[in-house]
Amino acid sequence: MIPDLDDYKWIVPDFVWDLDELVDIEKLLKALPDADDLAKLMPDFDKIGESLASLKGFLSPGSPGETAFRATDQGYDNDKQFKKGLLGELILLQQQIQQHEEEARRAAGFSSQQKRKVSDKEKIDQLQEELLRTQLKYQRMLERLEKENKELRKLVLQRDDKGIHQRKLKKSLIDMYSEVLDILSDYDASYNTQDHLPRVVVVGDQSAGKTSVLEMIAQARIFPRGSGEMMTRSPVKVTLSEGPHHVALFKDSSREFDLTKEEDLAALRNEIEIRMRNSVKEGCTVSTETISLSVKGPGLQRMVLVDLPGVISTVTSGMAPDTKETIFSISKAYMQNPNAIILCIQDGSVDAERSIVTDLVSQMDPQGKRTIFVLTKVDLAEKNVASPNRIQQIIEGKLFPMKALGYFAVVTGKGNSSESIESIKEYEEEFFQNSKLLKTSMLKAHQVTTKNLSLAVSDCFWKMVRESVEQQADAFKATRFNLETEWKNNYPRLRELDRNELFEKAKNEILDEVISLTQVTPKHWEEMLEKTLWERVSTHVIENIYLPAAQTANSGTFNTTVDIKLKQWTDKQLPNKAVEVAWETLQEEFSRFMTERRGKEHDDIFDKLKQAVKEETIKRHKWNERAEDSLRVIQHNALEDRSISDKQQWDAAIHFMEETLQSRLKDTESVIEDMVGPNWKKRWLHWVGRTKEQSIRNETKNELEKLIKCNEDHPAYLANDEVTTVRKNLEARGVAVDPCLIKDTWHQIYRRYFLKSALNHCNLCRRGFYYYQRHFVDSELECNDIVLFWRIQRMLAITANTLRQQLTNTEVRRLEKNVKEVLEDFAEDNEKKVKLLTGKRVQLAEDLKKVREIQEKLEAFIEALHQEK
Repeated sequence: MIPDLDDYKWIVPDFVWDLDELVDIEKLLKALPDADDLAKLMPDFDKIGESLASLKGFLSPGSPGETAFRATDQGYDNDKQFKKGLLGELILLQQQIQQHEEEARRAAGFSSQQKRKVSDKEKIDQLQEELLRTQLKYQRMLERLEKENKELRKLVLQRDDKGIHQRKLKKSLIDMYSEVLDILSDYDASYNTQDHLPRVVVVGDQSAGKTSVLEMIAQARIFPRGSGEMMTRSPVKVTLSEGPHHVALFKDSSREFDLTKEEDLAALRNEIEIRMRNSVKEGCTVSTETISLSVKGPGLQRMVLVDLPGVISTVTSGMAPDTKETIFSISKAYMQNPNAIILCIQDGSVDAERSIVTDLVSQMDPQGKRTIFVLTKVDLAEKNVASPNRIQQIIEGKLFPMKALGYFAVVTGKGNSSESIESIKEYEEEFFQNSKLLKTSMLKAHQVTTKNLSLAVSDCFWKMVRESVEQQADAFKATRFNLETEWKNNYPRLRELDRNELFEKAKNEILDEVISLTQVTPKHWEEMLEKTLWERVSTHVIENIYLPAAQTANSGTFNTTVDIKLKQWTDKQLPNKAVEVAWETLQEEFSRFMTERRGKEHDDIFDKLKQAVKEETIKRHKWNERAEDSLRVIQHNALEDRSISDKQQWDAAIHFMEETLQSRLKDTESVIEDMVGPNWKKRWLHWVGRTKEQSIRNETKNELEKLIKCNEDHPAYLANDEVTTVRKNLEARGVAVDPCLIKDTWHQIYRRYFLKSALNHCNLCRRGFYYYQRHFVDSELECNDIVLFWRIQRMLAITANTLRQQLTNTEVRRLEKNVKEVLEDFAEDNEKKVKLLTGKRVQLAEDLKKVREIQEKLEAFIEALHQEK
């Protein structure tokens, strides 16, 4: 009774044929019991033959198990005969079912036309009952075989995972295909191109049961739920594939959610909801960003489905005004793919006239060549609809103004969100077993249950894939050729570096430039630090320390005033100023190296990235907080020292003081010139005059200069009687002047006089080192101001040396570390890289990379597809 299985070796896993290599047959034969005992343990082959016959009949063309696709009905020959073995029995059972159906139809027609007696009606009912019993028996046998097959497949896959097969496991076909779609999704989002690869697009009105149908196909309650509110806020791509364990994982995450555990299911639903809300921009209700999810499990049909937000008729409060149009545009974008399979979900519990999605689907696929219609909530429809013929009209495609490949009726539970998939399946089977829709032949057995739906959708999906994938691969091959030609013409001497490769190149350049900071000589650092620090503190030294001390009567008071003010300055301001100067100097050198063009090797495509890295690094870097404390002690000790050891240091201090005073004198002369206007020479040569205020200030200046000439030892401030005298003298000449203007002018005039006197004093002190060594004993010459400037100069040199050591030993390394951290953060931020590395060259290289990757993966998928055939 067992048929020849040579033609069906492909059904048996590979490891079965290798058993002779792994198992010692002779030992096994010796261990077996006698033939009589063995016969008792043998299975009932008659029952096995009957089960196989039922399974083959279900899968045979023209049988009730065939998908209701009109487009494929003509491709099969229903008259094909098999002469012997179980295949003949399969056909016999199939023909018996068809015969019962035909007799029931003839009897029903004859009864309606001739109005036979009650005995004829009883015969009709009897035939229909017998037909229904046969179908139910057939369905139970099929389910039992499917369950056994599912368990066997699970065992085989688990053994593959454990490495029983000594071969390398490859990616599954559907995973390879899903990976191509993920890459294409990113490519489309970036470059606004369109792919025409098939996927199953699930569309329907809001709360029509789209998500529930998808969950039944995936055999897990994986999506967030809500009572009447919009839950699907962005497209969700679900890749279904077969695997030993029922798990789900996101494309960008390694975490696996165990779909057999309720806590993992709750975590998955929460994660999907969080991702949806995060993808929705502010002021919007739905998003175009796709969430990619993979679901694996034993017995799952391999396919790629995209669950779209439900179509709405009215925008309610809390929604963005453009929500309705956005959902329509998202749905159209997916459905306009000529190879997309449209799974149109219609709520059977509401009036057909209220449907929005059917009109939308009929616009995108008017011929119905790639649409599968699904009527949900049939249990509610049967209760509520007054005429059951209306459901029959829907399933036969006569009610809606749309065409479809096939029509299905499903039940996705009682509306309780806590129902399990198993309980929903049991409820669905129980409903259709007792439904009048089946008993009265309004629905065919192959048109009901989500199980039949998933088989039909999977068959259609793979048929569409096989028909279109090679054409898509050719299209990408042509695109690749065009892009490569464009690159050769525009950038013949440059390598095709994509954004990530360019970032790595820029990263190395930036790190090389940071290392260049360590090559700066100590002398250069100290010169820069000393110069910048003096520019920053010179005003305070002159205005707040030197000038007030210089107004004192004797050297003792001068030194006391200087010491007090230097101590206050060192305790409060000087260390902080020094650290600020050091940090600014480091920034300047860092910026110089980062922005310095290196001749022909310079690539301006990195300029924005380098600038961003520099700014972010400077923002993050902070000088060591303990540096100020140690610096304060060093500066205080340097300023306490008054011992000038040799004539060379003395002369250097004089030179330093002269440069400083000459610079201040030049600034003062400039201020006075702005106050009194141009002198007579400029007035004649440049033909410019003085303003009225400048003329008044000029008269005031002349009067004050007379006052200084009369008293060369005049103090820094004018007495009130002197102000009155000057004002009266000016009024006598017809010049009305305000006392504040007199004091303001006096400040600049006296300052100029003092600076000139101080410069003359410097010149006199050039020969004062000898007297300094004798502590100015028996000498009228006092050079305490030279000693002050020597102390300041020495403090600057010691501070610059200390800061240079901190820079080279600590801060440059910390800066380099910060640069690396910034570059690592930028490397993980794709949006930042897209923003900072821009231009036609980058975009073209990115295009090339994506197209090559897509083409290679498509070719690998096509090769695997041919091998599976």
